[in-house]
This record gives sequence, structure tokens and C-alpha cells, in this order.
Amino acid sequence: MFANGQTVVQLMEQLAPKHYAVENDKIGLQLGTLNKEVTKVLVALDVTAEVVDEAIAVGAELIIAHHAIIYRPLAKLDTSTPPGKLYEKLIKHDIAVYISHTNLDVAEGGINDWMADMVGIEAAGRTSLEDVHTDKLYKLVVFVPQSHHEAVLQAIWKAGAGGIGAYDCCSFNIEGTGTFLPGEGAKPYIGKEGKLERVQEIRVETIVPQSVQRKVVQAMMKAHPYEEVAYDLYAMDLKGRSFGLGRAGKLNEPVKLGELVERVKEVFDVPYVRLVGDPNRQVKKAAVLGGSGARYYRHALFAGADVLITGDIDYHTAHDALAAGLSIIDPGHNIEKIMKPRVADWLTRELKERKYGTVAIPSAIGTEPFIFV
Repeated sequence: MFANGQTVVQLMEQLAPKHYAVENDKIGLQLGTLNKEVTKVLVALDVTAEVVDEAIAVGAELIIAHHAIIYRPLAKLDTSTPPGKLYEKLIKHDIAVYISHTNLDVAEGGINDWMADMVGIEAAGRTSLEDVHTDKLYKLVVFVPQSHHEAVLQAIWKAGAGGIGAYDCCSFNIEGTGTFLPGEGAKPYIGKEGKLERVQEIRVETIVPQSVQRKVVQAMMKAHPYEEVAYDLYAMDLKGRSFGLGRAGKLNEPVKLGELVERVKEVFDVPYVRLVGDPNRQVKKAAVLGGSGARYYRHALFAGADVLITGDIDYHTAHDALAAGLSIIDPGHNIEKIMKPRVADWLTRELKERKYGTVAIPSAIGTEPFIFV
């Protein structure tokens, strides 16, 4: 059995929820339909003509990419232009294109965390450079028969409920009596149609972040034995965790800036980088940001970083950073290609776990537009 396109996207949005995206970012379905069976997903950084040909060759019905193919509203669709030809080929071959951009940057276990891991930034104490989303918190209240109390608790905790600060599995449980009268056609787990029932139940209260709300409710419904589950979700004024762009933190061990350059070249598979700063400088704390990070050099300074690793640094920003005492390693925008194998592996694993035959494949096409000479 193969997954529907909408199912694939729902899984992708568990990794990178849409509400994590920066305002006005061009994410989501940009072309085609998700209402179809998908046997193969091609994961790409950019959707170029060569990547579309690759999708056709491997038989992919869906491309999940990081960079949008439609940046601004189209006044017309001229198929004689390069973009028009691209859209035409995708439509003719019924290939949908879905974009996961800044939401994948922001997400825990997304591009910026992958970058931080690769350059050796410790996970403990790691912070974002700029917060863009704070999880809303909800209180979940559900009434569970005593026989399934523990099963429901474990299910909702596993799905992400019950976290308060550094504490997990937080809940409050009150015993009481529930009443219900099964109507005509009902198939109650306890009781009989037309007979008023009184059942010893436990009222479970716990905290649910917005980012996992759907997942928690689905897990609760699956673990709960009742045909109709009695539950409530209350919005809370308390703020949950914040999520943001970039990462900063201590390196696993101090290194010279020149040594860090060689590490960056190796882990991101780039032949050259642009360096701002003294190669002999000792570096203890680093910041990373996928994509264009020129406007974030002050954020890196505020985070106490000695060096910022990001792409697309302009001349004047380089001078400003140097004067402020911040080193910069610019390996280019294309290092975000690290998302291809990681997203493909994650999706394939999640699909397999749900017994789908659909597989995700990382694009083998390089989309670096610059040639280093």
C-alpha cells in the first residue's frame, strides 16, 4: 500500500510544522495536487529543470524541496520562459511540488540543528539566534476508565504532552464517576444501548504544546477504548517553548579558526569558503545559520559567538563583523543541501513504520550555481 500525497505532507509537517515558518515565507504546496497515490518522493534543495528530469526518471509523483519555485504572484504563465517551461513539465508529468523552507530551518532536528551538530556545537545550552515562534500551550482534559488509565497516559506522553520546563510526564489525575446513556445504534465499550451507565473514571489533566496538539489527540483517541471520547482542550495564557532561526553554543572543544574552516569544508563538502578573521584565532563558541545570514551577525555577537558560519555574506557586513570582533566562515548558500538525505531518511522511516511502501529519495543533482575557479 502506498501513501496518499496528503499523508506524506502531514508526516513532513510533523518534522517541520508550517506555523514555524517566518511570516510571508512561500511554503506548502506550490504546484500540483496531493490528492493522489505517491510511490516515490524526491527530496531536493532547489527545483531546477535537471531536478524535474530526475524526478521523471525515478518515477516520483512528489518533490519536497527547500527553496520555493514560485516567489511572487504570477501575472501570467508563459511556457516559453524558463520558469514557464519548468511549471509546464511538472504539470504534464503530474508531479506536485511542496516547499518546506524556514519552518525546516526553525524546527528542532531541522537544518540549523543539523548544521550545529556537524560543526561540533554542543547540544546542551544551544540557543537560537532569533526567535520566530513561541508554542501556545493548551490544557488537555480527558476522562478515562480506570482499566485504560495508564495506557492513555503513556500514549499522550509519548506523543509530546506533559512537559513543563525540565520536567516530563506531568499530569494531574482525579477519580470520579462518569455517566452516559448509549443511544440507538451506539456500540459502547462499557454498558448497553438504552441503559444509563455509571462508570468509575479518572479525569486526566496535562499540558499540550500547539506543535504536537494534533499528534497528542490522535494518540489519545487511539489508546482510549470509548467509541466517543470525552475530552476538552483549553487555551492557556502561559507561554511554551520558543523556536527560532540559527543556533549558537559552545564547541565540543576550542579550536583555531583555521582548523574550524577545514572542518566546515569537510562536513559540508565544499572546496572553498570565504573567511573573515584571523585563522590563528582561538574559537570557543560558534553560531550557524543556513542560507543567507548577513543580517544575523549582530545576533551572533549578542549570543557571544566568536564565529558565525553562514552563507551570502556581503562586503560591508564582512567589514562590520570584523570591526566588531566577529569572525565569519561563508561556505555558501548551497550547504543547505544537507537537508536532502536527512529529510529523505526521516520520511522513509516514518512511512515504513506506518506500513506504507512509499519511499523518499534524496536528489543526486547538484544545484550550486557557482563554479569555483
